[in-house]
Amino acid sequence: MVVRSRVRMTGRSVVNLLCFGNRAVSLLYGNSLRSLHTSICNSSSQPRAGFKPEKVAVVTKTTRYEFEQQRYRYAGLSEEDLKQLLAMKGSSYSGLLERHNIHTNNVEHIVKSLRKEGIEVRVVKRGEYDEEVVRWADAIISAGGDGTMLLVASKVLSKDKPVVGVNTDPERSEGHLCLPVRYTRAFPEALEKLCRGEFRWLWRQRIRLHLEGTGINPTPVDLHEQQLSLEQHNQAHRITTMDTQRRTGTLNESFSKPSLLPIRSLNEIFIGESLSSRGISVHHRVKLKSFKPHVNLLLHRASYYEISVDDGPWEKQKSSGLSICTGTGSKAWSYNINKLAEQAVEEVLRIGKSQTGLNIPLSRDFIEKVTDEYNESLVFSPDDRRLFYSVREPIVNRVFSSSRQRGFASKVCVRSRCWDACMVVDGGTSFEFNDGAIATVSMSEEDQLRTVLLEN
Repeated sequence: MVVRSRVRMTGRSVVNLLCFGNRAVSLLYGNSLRSLHTSICNSSSQPRAGFKPEKVAVVTKTTRYEFEQQRYRYAGLSEEDLKQLLAMKGSSYSGLLERHNIHTNNVEHIVKSLRKEGIEVRVVKRGEYDEEVVRWADAIISAGGDGTMLLVASKVLSKDKPVVGVNTDPERSEGHLCLPVRYTRAFPEALEKLCRGEFRWLWRQRIRLHLEGTGINPTPVDLHEQQLSLEQHNQAHRITTMDTQRRTGTLNESFSKPSLLPIRSLNEIFIGESLSSRGISVHHRVKLKSFKPHVNLLLHRASYYEISVDDGPWEKQKSSGLSICTGTGSKAWSYNINKLAEQAVEEVLRIGKSQTGLNIPLSRDFIEKVTDEYNESLVFSPDDRRLFYSVREPIVNRVFSSSRQRGFASKVCVRSRCWDACMVVDGGTSFEFNDGAIATVSMSEEDQLRTVLLEN
């Protein structure tokens, strides 16, 4: 699925920013501003005693070097062939190998440190990570970046099982969800602090998903390992659908009662058409004399669905898709969907100044302050028990509406009217979500993820 983020100044965005004018004036006169969205809870708690698990699973990422090797394994390519192929694509074989070795050395450092403390360790590649591994371990270490951490967290359903992220390539990976980068090399120090209780628990709220209705296939497709193209993605969903049909003897599965999916979302879920953008071969599907064969066209298919927020009335919508995030995810894709650029802020402030006659300064420093304040208000605490939904590029006309383009909620229900849609969890796990399927998105205290806060 191809998704794109861009900043659009819709009418509602203009109103929101003009309403921000008073706060902008407050900035001018030096008054401190409060964030629009604040946390209701204390973000962390001090453990009563040290924490030393007996069994730890270390889940490691697939490096780009490993991915390229696996990708061409069945073609029988030698290492020299792989070097030439990567060079043709503009990639550096030596660079990929260097990053792979850095990751591998850091994983070995983590494992040795754990075993030195008498802890039983099981190293698992992300493709081998499953529910059995989760049951075996007292704690799980994600050895990679944020993507690996999201995958690890998705299968941990108990709030009593700690998950710790270690960034194994700090120079190339941001690692927002991981320990501070200095603990990558100083991991023994991190272990000592855990044993002495010199840390805090951070309980991150997560999203749970219930599915009901018709045409449902609860079998997910893993996007992380497969790195699927659109065609492969659709084929994978068709295969899982056929497997379900053979197993149940029915054309489509139907749930009269909501069925809780065995996965939790730490960042966000996205609902939308798989074909939001699609390259097609002209000579196969479009007959235009002015085009030569094999020219690709980019077609857009809007996502059609109905949405109900906090058991409110159902509203028909067409858009580029719907994102629903947690406080943890408010710093990720959701932030980039909703943030404003300084250029847009300046243009709206100019309009506000001309329409109101207010003496609003348009200096670069002031515009930067207003922009930062607005964008910072989009971020909220990981332990906040609210969802934040964002409708991407809504289509508004006499048939379709969008009463609110974004907002907080305790529960969001979505009824699909799409033909080839997916519900993607944390960018890594995809479920079919076509016409007749209903998803209920909510939070529960029992779904909190137990993570660790260590001071840098």
